[in-house]
Amino acid sequence: MSRKVADQLVGMLADAGIRRMYGIVGDSLNPVIEALQRDGRIRWIHVRHEETAAFAAGAEAQITGQTACCSGSSGPGNMHLINGLYDAWRSAAPVFALASHIPLSQVGGDYFQETHPQIFFRECTAFCELVSEPSQAAAITGTALRKARETPGVGMIVLSGDVAQLPADEGAPAAGTPRGGGLLTPSPHDLRELAALINSRKRVTFFCGAGCAGAREPIVALARKIGAPIAYTFRGKDIMEKDNPCAVGMTGLLGWGDALQAMHDCDLLVMWGTDFPYRPFLPDGRKVPIAQIDRDASRLGRRARLALGIQGDAAATALELLPGIESGRSSEHLERSLSRHRKLLRKLFAYVRHVNEKAPLRPEYITRVVSDYAEPDAIFTIDTGTPDIWAARYLDAGGARRVIGSFKHGSMACGLAMAIGAQAACPKRQVIALCGDGGLTMLPGDLLTLLQENLSVKILVYDNSALDFINMEMRAAGILPTHTALRNPDLAAMAQAMGLYAERLETPAETVPAVRRWLRQPGPALLDAVVDAHALALPPDITLMQAYGFAAALTKHALEGELGVVRRLLRHNLRLF
Repeated sequence: MSRKVADQLVGMLADAGIRRMYGIVGDSLNPVIEALQRDGRIRWIHVRHEETAAFAAGAEAQITGQTACCSGSSGPGNMHLINGLYDAWRSAAPVFALASHIPLSQVGGDYFQETHPQIFFRECTAFCELVSEPSQAAAITGTALRKARETPGVGMIVLSGDVAQLPADEGAPAAGTPRGGGLLTPSPHDLRELAALINSRKRVTFFCGAGCAGAREPIVALARKIGAPIAYTFRGKDIMEKDNPCAVGMTGLLGWGDALQAMHDCDLLVMWGTDFPYRPFLPDGRKVPIAQIDRDASRLGRRARLALGIQGDAAATALELLPGIESGRSSEHLERSLSRHRKLLRKLFAYVRHVNEKAPLRPEYITRVVSDYAEPDAIFTIDTGTPDIWAARYLDAGGARRVIGSFKHGSMACGLAMAIGAQAACPKRQVIALCGDGGLTMLPGDLLTLLQENLSVKILVYDNSALDFINMEMRAAGILPTHTALRNPDLAAMAQAMGLYAERLETPAETVPAVRRWLRQPGPALLDAVVDAHALALPPDITLMQAYGFAAALTKHALEGELGVVRRLLRHNLRLF
């Protein structure tokens, strides 16, 4: 029997190393589903929402470094992929996406579920093209795979069910599907210029991002040689944090430690592999010279005025740079930063090291306990919102651990969805999803996916019955929190009804035994942690406008007759001030 286009597609995906396809079946996808069964090399992961499929594929790609795959049936099916694909695109995660389509003969006639995916997905893909006949299928599929890998980002094909069932054109050309690339080393002239700039300065600070993967050792060696504090982004946390004698924390709204001051109290800031978008946290390039190293030249100077911009991989650049850097300079800048950092840590851990067992459960404390009892190579997936803050500040990352989330796209409901992809790709590793109650209840149906696909993900829910990050933003802007309250069910009972192991945690005294029981479960398990709804997550540097806004919000609470809210906010957070 001659192969169909669907068989050709599945064969190319399997040959490119893809081993899982996340999605929901549908009529236009049926030929592909049948081809998956015939081939047998790719496992179909049946999720409950296509948004989950895209997030799961993006997470698998980030954890493994290999191309992952998701699909959606015609119209609404593939449109549901958009949020997760945007996240994969912004995270530079290599994902191949299949958008199934209505019959080609019906396009343009306002047919049932008619959309135009190649237009709809254009902004979040490196390549998106319609396969209109069998002679195109191999070349377009190969190009999408190559673009996903090389960009890296999302490569998509649009394939209608009727074309998928046609005989394949076995003689058609197929674009190559490379599986990796080499390091990009800067020119000798650029390296000499960077070395001269660093050698001419007394107080150098490094700022490291996700582009430092594989570059930790040479960058730390450079920092030690010149006495440079190392600040990092959230995406650089699991690269630069653990066992780093120069690490001084994170900057940004989620930040902590001395990172912010170290980046401003220097005479040269070197940005390694980061496209950090929050300009107010970066020093003024006219006052503090900034050098930036990035593999993507289009990012150079995009966020700050540069004294020097160099295209190159962080690892290759640091290795080539080391011999040209003069040693023997004073370590005073690093020591001063580390001293401030230690003092700030004492305040940061005020609700972790001295636990009042009669008080409400603090989110800082439960996060730290989970961190302490998780496996050394655990993978953490983080929901957007206050779970990001607690993870950024209290999760011990680095070494063999990984931390991923929607750090550039900022989508709610990513925690559980990403955990599905991480656990499917790494069944022997512990995967822990740190979820907000708003995020979990946005896509709760995929708790069932954990059971159906036998994925032993552990879910921690910060249950404070509110969109708490939005509360913080509103108060900082001087606005009373409005429409942020959540009327939650007993989330543990809900998970139990679905068939998961689950329990509800309400007191600090029960935290350690509850966490240990939860993590020991052989299958998926949920811990519903009812945390202090008045716990504040303050940014590392409160601007005058934010302080004014917060004071204005407290005044409005008082004027509205809500003095109790004001008293509770102050009483529950005294140690932070």
